[in-house]
Formats: sequence, C-alpha cells, structure tokens
Amino acid sequence: MTVRAEADLLTELLERISGALALDGTVAVRERDDALEAVLSGEDLGLFIGRHGQTIDAVQYLAQRAVAMLTGEQRRVVVDAEGYRARRRDVLARQADDAADEAVNSGRPVALDAMTAGERRLVHEFLRDRADVDTYSEGEEPDRHLVVAPAAP
Repeated sequence: MTVRAEADLLTELLERISGALALDGTVAVRERDDALEAVLSGEDLGLFIGRHGQTIDAVQYLAQRAVAMLTGEQRRVVVDAEGYRARRRDVLARQADDAADEAVNSGRPVALDAMTAGERRLVHEFLRDRADVDTYSEGEEPDRHLVVAPAAP
C-alpha cells in the first residue's frame, strides 16, 4: 500500500469525524519519522480534542487501527489538532519539572494526576536524565499515574 493511499484513508476518516461533530476544518496528512501525521486545522476544535485529549486520543487509536486493517501492517499514526500535542507536551514538561523540584526539596515522592500511557512515557523520558529523581507508575487504569521521587542517595 502506498503512503498516498494511507494518507487518503486518514484524510477521509478525519473529515467524516469532524463533519459528524459539525466542525469546519481541513485535514493535512504527511509522512514524518516513519509515522503518518494527520493534522486537523480550523476554529473551535475543542470538541475534537475533548476533555484532557480523550477524544483526539480515541480518534488517533481508530486511525491507527484503520491504517493497520487497510495495509496489514502496524504503522504509527499521530493525529493532532491546532498544535494540541505540542501544547500538551509543554504542559507535561512543566509539571514534570515542578514535581521533580518539589520531590527533591521536600524529600518525598510527588504523585502527578492520572494520565494516559503515552503521557506517562513522555514524563518518564523527560525526567530520565535527571539524576536527582526517579519515576515510576502506579495504580490501575484509568487512574494510573506517575510518581516522581527523590533518587536514593
């Protein structure tokens, strides 16, 4: 299957979903770092993003499954809307830094709010190079959260 066919499938899927939500947006799909990235642009895309990104994460999962069914191969698919993914990454980085500083200053572990597996992975990776803290996940989905603890001496 060609990248063009995969891009056409993603475009049609996102246009149908945004149309069903009565959103006026345009879809652009490109190949980037061995992944397909689909970006929905328009105004008032909050409904498409959903509370804490739940809707856009669900759409991304469906898009990835649709591409896999069409091609017979697993391919990473990223769905974004108006820069939501970058903004969320920035927020998570700030929360991670704040939690790490608090854990080091207080000498006690700091639990972050529940987040998706992908968001937890981002925070683990963001704090990986800090020698003064350790990170681990605990709890059960959907309440699984990340804990930032001072590193053992």
